Amino acid sequence: MKITIINGPNLNLLGKREPDTYGHVAFEDYLKLLRELYADIEIDYFQSNVEGELVTKIQEAGFSVDGIVLNAAGYTHTSVSLADAVAAVPAPVVEVHISNILKREEFRHTSLIAPVCIGSIMGFGLDSYRLGVEALRLHLARQ
Repeated sequence: MKITIINGPNLNLLGKREPDTYGHVAFEDYLKLLRELYADIEIDYFQSNVEGELVTKIQEAGFSVDGIVLNAAGYTHTSVSLADAVAAVPAPVVEVHISNILKREEFRHTSLIAPVCIGSIMGFGLDSYRLGVEALRLHLARQ
């Protein structure tokens, strides 16, 4: 099984940025733990602050991997293009967020991506990614 994790803008600053909201661990360090925990799954990773690069990565990965874990970050609430890319690919996509976006500013309460994903996970810190991988594993096992 092959999964791609795609992170959107500012998530390259995890471990440094707003640690009260996003924690103290860099994503690359957490990714090592995920890969150890899921040694039977090939986990690729991509991060970009650029919307078009994220669209391109979803399009590329969405036809070659078994599933995608997507944290579109701020683009979650604004990007029709990312939602269209998710809808266009056959790979199932799980939306994840480190924080509970429903407990934050009102503009973060709407996800344009959620309606085209198989599910959304939020509010469990970096563990939201592990839960996203687990959700994909269960979803794919049922098919």
